[in-house]
Amino acid sequence: MWRCESVTSPLWFSLCKPLCHFESKKLLTYNKLKPACVSPTSNFKSQISLSCHRNYRSMKKIIIPALTLLLVYNAQAQKINKIISEKKVRKIETTLSSDAMGGRGLFSRGLDMAADFITAGFKSAGLQPVNDNGSYFQEFEVVEANQTDARGALNGKDIDAKNIFALTSAEELAVDAESGYELATITASDKLLNNAYRYMLSGKNYIVWVDTAHAKNFNALSRLKGERFRSNSSVILVLTPEPAKEFSFSIHHTIIEKKLKNVVGILPGKSKKDEYVIFSGHYDHLGIGKPDANGDSIYNGANDDAAGTTAVIMLSKYFSKLKNNERTIVFAAFTAEESGGFGSQYFSKQFDPAKVMAMFNIEMIGTESKWGRNSAYITGYEKTDMGKILEKNLQGTGFTFHPDPYPDQQLFYRSDNATLARLGVPAHTISTSKMDSEPFYHTLDDEVETLDIKNMAEIIKAIALSSKTIVSGEDTPSRVDATQLR
Repeated sequence: MWRCESVTSPLWFSLCKPLCHFESKKLLTYNKLKPACVSPTSNFKSQISLSCHRNYRSMKKIIIPALTLLLVYNAQAQKINKIISEKKVRKIETTLSSDAMGGRGLFSRGLDMAADFITAGFKSAGLQPVNDNGSYFQEFEVVEANQTDARGALNGKDIDAKNIFALTSAEELAVDAESGYELATITASDKLLNNAYRYMLSGKNYIVWVDTAHAKNFNALSRLKGERFRSNSSVILVLTPEPAKEFSFSIHHTIIEKKLKNVVGILPGKSKKDEYVIFSGHYDHLGIGKPDANGDSIYNGANDDAAGTTAVIMLSKYFSKLKNNERTIVFAAFTAEESGGFGSQYFSKQFDPAKVMAMFNIEMIGTESKWGRNSAYITGYEKTDMGKILEKNLQGTGFTFHPDPYPDQQLFYRSDNATLARLGVPAHTISTSKMDSEPFYHTLDDEVETLDIKNMAEIIKAIALSSKTIVSGEDTPSRVDATQLR
């Protein structure tokens, strides 16, 4: 066998050897067909060498870039596998969903413990605190208003206090026809709670006349009480057979102020510091409920959403190690997602939405998707081209993103991405949850033992790799058309 004389490297020899062998066979065949009087060419060997050299140069143009790309991918794979490993994912997930956290219920000691644990994760990753005072806590307040007294008169006649219901954060309300409140009506055919909720979110002062056809369900309005942000607007709902021309109301509430906090860490960008990419998940869950037959009363929320929070912590460590993000990355663990989305609502008000280039909200990635392992779906996929960008960046990895297969569930509006999406931000939730057949969703059995941690680690890696051109500033997803959202 002729060796490839012009190639000295064993690696290059192994690559060009087949072509050299092919060229030598061609020349041998040519010499066999020559007339007998013609002696074999004296430069036979040199012709083979020259031919091999030409092929070597051609292959070099192809192989060097290919090998370079292969080496880059291998280096990335080794680095990401070292940073985001099944073992590390399991450790964080197990801690967040442990019984010690008490189900991470709102206003609980367990929720505070979880916040401290997330803070430690961000700190160890080297993230900057969200506050100048060195705190990673993005603190805010909600209020709970309990109606203690109500008096009213319609057209000069007193009405029963049980027919007056106010949605407000004011201790004292004194309202009459001269107070400037807008008037509205909920008719017999209208849905009581839906319409009351709409007026509550309007940001305006309303007197709402509620048809007496809703008398049996009027007390159901108490479901809208709960916690809320302090507001200057109030809605007074009055059960009456017909609207009144003259009216006056005096309503008293006790107001309880309650503290909440998101946990937020920042990795400043290099050339595009004022452009933000957000990775988020919510760290609250349902807390402690009634014991089951086995005496278990803790809603551990391993998948919902300790899994998403684990991903956020792991991603913070990954990007901090890379140190190559051109855009600023914000890592956020939201509170109160299960109780009205207060955490993400407050968070969204702290940023100029025009400067937020993308939001990766991560929710329930601990189980296999309907397509099996190495796959996940993106809510609101069709609303921007962000999904296409992620798919492009994952080519060759074996991981696949899909559009949300449960459009009837309205998942795009049911997680923490929705607030920023309504401001035009390409904000999507990534999930694997089989919403038509997820047996442990919002049950006491949502525990770490039910999760596929190995697959979960692969999903986190896929999110990291899929976001690379957005984090680097090479790609910018199209904006959400907020006018088309409900």
